[in-house]
Amino acid sequence: MALVQGEDTAERTSGSGKRVGEYLASHLREYGLLFALIAIMLFFQIVTDGTLLSAVNITNLLLQNSYIVIMALGMLVVIVSGNIDLSVGSVMGFIGALAAVMMVHLHQPMIVAVAVCLIVGGLIGAAQGYWIAYWRIPSFIVTLAGMLVFRGLSLWLLEGQSVGPFPREFQVIANGFVPDVFPAGFGKSLAGLFDVRNVNVLALLVGAVAAAALIWIGMRQRARNRAYGVLDEPRGLFVARNAIVTAALIFITYKLSTFRGLPNVLITMAVLTMVYAFLTQNTVIGRRVYALGGNSKAAKLSGIKTERLTFLAFVNMGVLAAAAGMVFAARLNTATPKAGFALELDVIAAVFIGGASMSGGVGTIVGAVVGAFLMGVLNNGMSIMGIGIDYQQMIKGLVLLAAVVFDVYNKQKQS
Repeated sequence: MALVQGEDTAERTSGSGKRVGEYLASHLREYGLLFALIAIMLFFQIVTDGTLLSAVNITNLLLQNSYIVIMALGMLVVIVSGNIDLSVGSVMGFIGALAAVMMVHLHQPMIVAVAVCLIVGGLIGAAQGYWIAYWRIPSFIVTLAGMLVFRGLSLWLLEGQSVGPFPREFQVIANGFVPDVFPAGFGKSLAGLFDVRNVNVLALLVGAVAAAALIWIGMRQRARNRAYGVLDEPRGLFVARNAIVTAALIFITYKLSTFRGLPNVLITMAVLTMVYAFLTQNTVIGRRVYALGGNSKAAKLSGIKTERLTFLAFVNMGVLAAAAGMVFAARLNTATPKAGFALELDVIAAVFIGGASMSGGVGTIVGAVVGAFLMGVLNNGMSIMGIGIDYQQMIKGLVLLAAVVFDVYNKQKQS
């Protein structure tokens, strides 16, 4: 009897290990991205003698990559729909120039300038989306033309000069921090339980709540998958992945709390990421975007209004590029004619590295955000090490090529 029980236990263990292996093999891109980000961060943390994960540098990482993350959210939707947008860097620079002219030269109130810039960004996206969706002109050509047009418009609007500084309330968009709502002595009163005498308590609490929310959402999704009989992530992988993510989240918010607290742009990025993750994964319009990118003809035959969906994807991209342009301008505290130059390459690279497919229909918001930060860590780490911009560009190009080759290899393997 004992022998039979031992054999059953061994068989279950073997089956569990086999299931973990099969799950990892079928989700290699997602786990590979997470492990790659961890490995790169550990590498730069060691070679930079701990500078990479210092409180000041983590804050700089968030500020420096905020506009990339914001545009990557829109670019993910565009690429999933089977298109691409090469004009986002130029649109970003143009909107920053427009904001500068309105606030610095024309002395318009910030709220008016921000509203106008977002509307203009949406109109730019609509103009490009119209030709792509209804005239069926390839998005590569239309947005390449847009890249040149809006680069020229930026030079014309600024007359080749930098314009600034911006009003203080506008600078806060990118350079401000969320104030600690707890009284000054609150941290000292908790010092007997935790060493929080010199930290931003609000940042600590936000990190703890966010970590708890991620675990709750994951467990809720597992329960839902079991109820519907969907093949779910093995328990060991689920626990390990959530432990890594929550530990990283708490560590980052703790580091931020020891410096100046939560940057305003971090809140903006977090809210936008949650909104777009929900829209793409849990709404009808999100599923239709994936269907459009997977097979546009089949999507049209099934009743999806593919032209309107493509049009809206570019309108959305225009609005997010406008938002990123204002964040970029507020961070620099000036609008320059070269703002946004070649940034579309970083945005597109972030989305592809994050798991999006070149042919459309595949990709996640979280993957795009992780891809953006992976590129940001590469840039930041190499800069700290003193690696020249020439080598930085070559290394980023090789990383992008590796991501695309990996995508092609996975498709060939599955077919």
